[in-house]
This record gives sequence, C-alpha cells and structure tokens, in this order.
Amino acid sequence: MNELSGVAGFMKEHELLLVTAESCTAGLIAARLADVPGAGKLLDCAFVVYSPEAKVQCLQVSPETLRNHNLTSEPVACEMALGALSNSRRANVAIANTGLADGSDLDLPAGTQCFAWAFRLDGMETPVLYAETQQFSGDRVDIRESSALYALKRVRYYYERASSSQTV
Repeated sequence: MNELSGVAGFMKEHELLLVTAESCTAGLIAARLADVPGAGKLLDCAFVVYSPEAKVQCLQVSPETLRNHNLTSEPVACEMALGALSNSRRANVAIANTGLADGSDLDLPAGTQCFAWAFRLDGMETPVLYAETQQFSGDRVDIRESSALYALKRVRYYYERASSSQTV
C-alpha cells in the first residue's frame, strides 16, 4: 500500500486525474488506485475493453491497427489511451493496458503486457504519449496484479518526462 500511497500523493500534488483503458488488467489499475483513501479526487473513470469490438466501439481503436498489430501491442495500447482520454472531459492522464496473462494463439509469451500513458497537460494542443512492453511472470492473478501496480508506478516517470518536454 505504501507504493500506491506514494503514487496517489504524487497525483494529488500534480493535480492528475486518471482515466484507464484496461484489457488484460480488467479494471485492476483503477481498482488499485481506488484502494487508496481519497481516490475519488484521483480517478475519473475506467473502461474495461476485453474484446476487439469493445476497443473499437468504446475507445475508437482503429480496426486497421488491430489487424496490423494484434491485440497485444503498443500501437493498440496507445490508441486505447488516447481514446480513453478523449472520452473523459476531466481526466488529464490515461493509462492503457493490453496483454496476455496466459498462453494464447499469438506468437507472444504469457505475461507479455503492453502499456501506454497519455498526458493532456496545460498549454499542449495534443496529448503526450508513451508506451512500453514488459514481461511479468507467475499465474494469471500474479501477472494482472503486477501489471496494474507497474502501470500506476510509472505515472510519475512519464509525467516528469512529459512536463520536461513541455518546457523545452
């Protein structure tokens, strides 16, 4: 909980309001933040979009992106984050996650998780976007829990990068 309290404190200090777009984590990113007292001032809303159709309908992920990159990819995570941010009038940060918690037909190992963070900062016309892929081990629950915590812990890192690029 200390790590999450640190994330929450950082978000409060920088007036960050979160929207999530979650596939593999299925709402755990938002749920973990909601575990922290005062989370109502940190969390705007969460989209859980497991199917390709939900990603297209709810977050405006391009069917072409899905065809060209598959569900577990940074391009899909990026479009999910941007879609979530555009669907929230108040949030200024979005986290997206898509990945595999166990084996699949894809040519990717279990535990592969793709993330995106999008920031809508004052004075910027377009959101600043970051993405990365990580590998987690364990069973389904371990992978999803680790992914959710990782996504939240990276908010500080990417916010600081986005803020420094704003002043350059």
